Amino acid sequence: MNVLILGSGGREHAFALSISKSPLLKKLFVAPGNAGTSSVATNVDLSITDFEALAAWVLEHEINMVVVGPEAPLVLGIYDFFQREELQHINLIGPSQQGAVLEGSKEFAKEFMNRHGIPTAAYKSFTKDELKEGMAFIEELNPPYVLKADGLAGGKGVLIINETEEAKESLEEMLVGGKFGAASNKVVIEEFLDGIEMSVFVMTDGRSYKVLPTAKDYKRIGEGDTGLNTGGMGAISPVPFADEVLMQKVEQRIIQPTIAGLESEDIVYRGFVFIGLMIVDKEPYVIEYNVRMGDPETEVVLPRISSDLLSHLNAFAKAELDKEEVKIDPRSATTVMCVAGGYPEAYDKGMEITDLDKVEDSIVFHAGTTLNGGKVVTNGGRVIAVTSFGKDFKEALKKSYQNIDQIDFDRMYYRRDIGFDL
Repeated sequence: MNVLILGSGGREHAFALSISKSPLLKKLFVAPGNAGTSSVATNVDLSITDFEALAAWVLEHEINMVVVGPEAPLVLGIYDFFQREELQHINLIGPSQQGAVLEGSKEFAKEFMNRHGIPTAAYKSFTKDELKEGMAFIEELNPPYVLKADGLAGGKGVLIINETEEAKESLEEMLVGGKFGAASNKVVIEEFLDGIEMSVFVMTDGRSYKVLPTAKDYKRIGEGDTGLNTGGMGAISPVPFADEVLMQKVEQRIIQPTIAGLESEDIVYRGFVFIGLMIVDKEPYVIEYNVRMGDPETEVVLPRISSDLLSHLNAFAKAELDKEEVKIDPRSATTVMCVAGGYPEAYDKGMEITDLDKVEDSIVFHAGTTLNGGKVVTNGGRVIAVTSFGKDFKEALKKSYQNIDQIDFDRMYYRRDIGFDL
């Protein structure tokens, strides 16, 4: 079959690499892709939010499946757009616009969890007109305070603040000052859950589901989880503390009611559910939903799926995922993200990346890269992710770090302490 992947990051390179191995594949395209995807697929210069142009292109190139990587096209309703009569035969991997609101609105996600008895932190949401009430609610809570922009903010719309006055000032900056643009026109304030984070990934055809490997990512730019939030500086899979007892709780209390809740509310959902969890005293609570795979978690989760990913995705169209057997590599996988100097604030692009050919026994996933005159150059804040396998995450990390030492670009930075808290 002919497949188009939408996106340009490490997640999309990981999808392309996994799908490229399938005997079911005829032609693979990535729009717009990056320097890495060009080695396993054909990059196409298309905007992932220009649905009319995408529709014309997929019809012309007889595409059978579209895999949506990032959240923006999903929140804008690409699934619904592809329900047009001439596009209905294309298997689009991703939820409907209604389903995508689980990520597009923190408030909607919280209300959904409450309706279906899914454990989460206590919260209230506020608009600009309710600033005083928001400040009063901050005073009712114990620090630290968690402030979340209701809408999409590129993974950076969450603030955790220890001081009451600083929390109030930040609330005003978000609601009145537009700190995160339209995303913070509404702000969710919630109680702080003191525990350890992990992520669970589920793929569903709307009826049945399969649980994918667990992962833990590291969001802060600085070692010891300090500094500004980023899109993710590294990840490990599986999570060492996610034993059978914990995973049973996660499945029974969170995954099953989430999938059943979507079905009971007639929300069309054929895609991935990324569930961000906080484990407090061995009890799981949902921090957030994402309606697609995470990045850089995809770079450790997909390499561990040893069965045919394209076959699994193909089953979505007929709602036959329950007939598929997902096989998981028992080894640990880790990825370390190499970023541009200055990220997540101002950074330069166009730096040549050298010695990628010296990497051995690791996978290099390109995130923010492009080709310029035959050379691979930086084209984003998070540039490349180096993924390795090992008998445990420490052995896998050692390989990733050894291979990162081979690679170079001007002002390259990476965290040397991924997995430090495990």
